[in-house]
Amino acid sequence: MKFHVNRDVFSEAVSFAVKLLPQRTTLPILSGVLIEATDAGLTLSSFDYEVSARTTIAAEVEEPGRILVSGRLLADIASRLPNAPVEFSTHEAKVAVVCGSANFTLLSMPVEEYPTLPQVADGGGLVPAEEFSTAVSQVAVAASRDDVTPVITGVQLEVSDNSLGLVATDRYRVAVREIPWDAGTSSAGEATALVPARTLSEVGKTFAHAGNITVSVTNTDDRELIAFSAENKTVTSLLIKGNFPPVRRLFPEVVDNYAVINTADLVEAVRRVSLVLEREAALRFTFTADGLTLEAVGSEQAQASESIDAHLSGDETVVSLKPQFLLDGLGAVHSEFVRISFTKTDNPNKPGPVLISAQSSKDQPGSDTYKYLLQPNLLLR
Repeated sequence: MKFHVNRDVFSEAVSFAVKLLPQRTTLPILSGVLIEATDAGLTLSSFDYEVSARTTIAAEVEEPGRILVSGRLLADIASRLPNAPVEFSTHEAKVAVVCGSANFTLLSMPVEEYPTLPQVADGGGLVPAEEFSTAVSQVAVAASRDDVTPVITGVQLEVSDNSLGLVATDRYRVAVREIPWDAGTSSAGEATALVPARTLSEVGKTFAHAGNITVSVTNTDDRELIAFSAENKTVTSLLIKGNFPPVRRLFPEVVDNYAVINTADLVEAVRRVSLVLEREAALRFTFTADGLTLEAVGSEQAQASESIDAHLSGDETVVSLKPQFLLDGLGAVHSEFVRISFTKTDNPNKPGPVLISAQSSKDQPGSDTYKYLLQPNLLLR
């Protein structure tokens, strides 16, 4: 095999191919990148039986062929090559990479032992890439990082009519967002897919500026996978098996008791006051007609409090919230103001979840459909 390729194009393609590979693989061969050179150009692929990535780029191919090399090593080399065309050639089990005055020789892996990449079904629905990327970043933060319960380590994608819903939870909070969905050639109708949050986050970042993303679900040999494709790039992921909890029903239709606060002011106040807190401790938030007071009792040596402006509608309310969970929700509210709504429970001694949503101004709700439900801590008297 022998080909010449643009350095920047090649480096970006290798980086994409290895991005989703785990740091450690059970089989060393799964850490490789498969390079296939044909008259049509180069195809670079990676696959670890759960996630695959494939991209096609232009190249001047002198001798077609297939080769498998260490993915992360190749990515490191490609990112540091001098500004010159890259020449790639193979001789028996060795791979030569020449770029300007730089020369590298790598050992190849046995390509015949590499698993066959999953086939992606034709067609699928379309989502706007930028909105999808934003929605994933807003929702994925609420997914669990505890592998003991795999079903809540994913983001649930829910297709219905002309919208795609994204839902995530870790039992302490729930995040949801709706974006437009064009069914295109897909005939799935209403459908759900539970995608690992880490994979979906990388897909969101990778395809953020791709225009539209084609999304399709394929069933092969009892393995259900989802594929995301745009701009000669495709990522597939196995879906998580299991029933996602019915968390949408936790969101109230209407909440009359709420406060509207400047988002940046609240974020800065939470960060300052929480400095004295011990790990996992919560902040106390007191909402009154005069504004919002934040209080932290860290230890005998340190306490803190701060008051900021807040417009309250309804009853005065006191809640106790973990600062990082609150900051995660506030960071996903892309508006100048934020609405914090206070829900009720049947038990007057148990506070209901707080609902965080965007607010364009003190009087106008936000334009996007992002909602973040956070369970308060019990108040310490």
